[in-house]
Amino acid sequence: MSKRKNIVAINGSASDNSSNLKLIKHVAELMKNEFNFIFFNDLTKLPHFKTELTDHNTPERITQFRNVISNAHGILICTPEYVFSIPSRLKNAIEWCISTTAFSNKPVGLITASASGLKGHEELKLIMESIEAIFIDDTTLLIQGIKGKIDQKGNILDEKTKIEIENFVISFHELIGNTNS
Repeated sequence: MSKRKNIVAINGSASDNSSNLKLIKHVAELMKNEFNFIFFNDLTKLPHFKTELTDHNTPERITQFRNVISNAHGILICTPEYVFSIPSRLKNAIEWCISTTAFSNKPVGLITASASGLKGHEELKLIMESIEAIFIDDTTLLIQGIKGKIDQKGNILDEKTKIEIENFVISFHELIGNTNS
């Protein structure tokens, strides 16, 4: 019997009760029989990026974060779009990993769930491509108008969105399986 693989799930939202966190939990529920999920829901705990500390005297919290990312079999990022971009806290977390290979050759699933999300989603894919994370179109999902598609309990209300999430999960599972031994 093989050991269950770990997925790190990163919530890019600053809101404690965000649709993005609900989506992460929904995806984790769909994948719970095959994977363990490690949640990063509060990126405010990470210090602001400082180039001088990236390789020497790196804050312990950052070293721990990098290690969790490096040791994961896959990364799930679910984020809103803020001012046509990804949230600064998410960008900060990623910047701390730039000088490492934490994301390199790591299968990632990317969900942008927002009012529009188009520009933020494009930016997230560009950043992940730049740091050599592995994803395909089927492991990226843009959910526009999220507030009307999910309820307070995290139930997906929109049938099309429900199907898109299920297809995303299948593709993400396959990508992890094809990328890791």
